[in-house]
Amino acid sequence: QVQLLESGGALVQPGGSLRLSCAASGFTISSYVMNWYRQAPGKERELVAIISTAGSTSYADSVKGRFTISRDNAKNTVYLQMNSLKPEDTAVYFCFPPRLNYWGQGTQVTVSS
Repeated sequence: QVQLLESGGALVQPGGSLRLSCAASGFTISSYVMNWYRQAPGKERELVAIISTAGSTSYADSVKGRFTISRDNAKNTVYLQMNSLKPEDTAVYFCFPPRLNYWGQGTQVTVSS
């Protein structure tokens, strides 16, 4: 049974950092492209970052240079390191394996002073 457990979200001041985790079970993340999405109130879900099975990464222009996606295959976990956070980064963040089309519950990130 596929499960995704996102964690690490919090209230943080502008300019701060957070590391989000996505612990997967029921499948092996190293065999799947893994994405991070976010959804802000009243807005559509937005693709933030992608990591391929080979480890290559790509990012939305809005987070490029500030966010880093990575994975630890031994822990079957995907991460999203977020630096220089801005109020517009406020959203619920989800990890998502496109081939499995499964969504977890997400984790709330709020950037506010």
